Amino acid sequence: MIKYCIMILAFIVTGTTSAFAAETAVLQDAVTQTNINYVWTILAAILVFFMQAGFALLEAGFSRSKNAVNIIMKNFMDVGAGGLVFFAVGFALMFGTTAGGWIGTDGFFLTGIEGQDQTWTWAFFIFQAVFAATAATIVSGAVAERTKFTGYLVFSILITGVIYPVFGSWAWGGLFNGSGWLEGLGFIDFAGSTVVHSVGGWAALAGALVVGPRVGKYDDQGNPVHIPGHSLPFAALGVFILWFGWFGFNAGSTTVGDTSIALIAMNTFLAAGAGATFSMIVTWFQFGKPDAPMTINGVLAGLVGITAGCANLSPGFAIITGAIAGIIVVYASEWLETFVDDPVGAIAVHGVCGAWGTLAAGLFDTTAGLFGTQGFDPSIIGVQLLGIAAAFLWTFTVSYILFNIIKSTVGLRVNGELEAKGLDLHEHDNRAYPEFVGSDEFIEGEV
Repeated sequence: MIKYCIMILAFIVTGTTSAFAAETAVLQDAVTQTNINYVWTILAAILVFFMQAGFALLEAGFSRSKNAVNIIMKNFMDVGAGGLVFFAVGFALMFGTTAGGWIGTDGFFLTGIEGQDQTWTWAFFIFQAVFAATAATIVSGAVAERTKFTGYLVFSILITGVIYPVFGSWAWGGLFNGSGWLEGLGFIDFAGSTVVHSVGGWAALAGALVVGPRVGKYDDQGNPVHIPGHSLPFAALGVFILWFGWFGFNAGSTTVGDTSIALIAMNTFLAAGAGATFSMIVTWFQFGKPDAPMTINGVLAGLVGITAGCANLSPGFAIITGAIAGIIVVYASEWLETFVDDPVGAIAVHGVCGAWGTLAAGLFDTTAGLFGTQGFDPSIIGVQLLGIAAAFLWTFTVSYILFNIIKSTVGLRVNGELEAKGLDLHEHDNRAYPEFVGSDEFIEGEV
């Protein structure tokens, strides 16, 4: 009897120890995964932050040298002032507890947030803040070379504080404490073809229309005149930086360090390559020579296009999405240039290709898209089109009104004489290249 009791006791102790060890291992695995999630999210945020350098180089390269300092200043303030206002107001409007699926109502200054670990709130905020800065800086290039710095700064604060967060709450509020009406309908925009890029693109369209074209952009018959930028290598380097940072932009949107980032990263890479290749092919056939600036924008077109569907498209459809975006950007740029002056092509790249990418995310969805495994569901396409339309109506309308208010108050446009002299001297009393005076600049003292 004693023997059996000892055996039973040993079994109980051994079993308990094994169960405890197993439970400890599970808890340790969960802690490790949580730590990886934090590290991956912050690393991805750093990559997206570095994209600001890419935008600065791209915009400066596509613009004339006399305006390079102005562009650098705008990009710094998109992150600096824009980041502060997103901390104070924007994050709460976008991710706070949602009122009727329309707008966040708490979490201002990251306070009063219920149900979230504080450290995760910090990590999630920094990732979303660099996204907000990206939406703002898209506007910078479209209104470059003729816009007052003060007027631009006011709008940059408004887009990061209100315009972007409100639409973001509709589509992404549920990522934190909210619950937007668009995401409730099943809207697909994994990393922001519409939420970030089309919002930035439609705001850019409103700004470019209100501020008007640069002096000399259109001839007496209203035909557009090409105004080349001062450094194509700068622009190319900027796009390589953007391509690099985009891996954080798309794969980082998981906010989870797991195997899902492999497909997202591959789709991002393939779509960008397809965008560059097909925009080059189109210009080669159309103009007889492969066009470098349009090929550069083709990379961005592919990246913007795949951003919505990077997590739910197969690699083959990622290539198709990027290729079509590369074709679209060529013809959209040519059409838009007939009535709006956009020095960097931001409206075509971000607005138009963002809309295409959002549609493609539903059209080529691996589960229920046109070629999905569960059969085509037209309601998905309907929701995608609704989201595209909602982004345009909200962003363009509000931006157009705000730009006109800025124009009537603090001012938006520099006069022709000062534009000819360059915004660097007039707005900042600096030159990007102090030992060089370009042929399109007045030497100081002549004005």
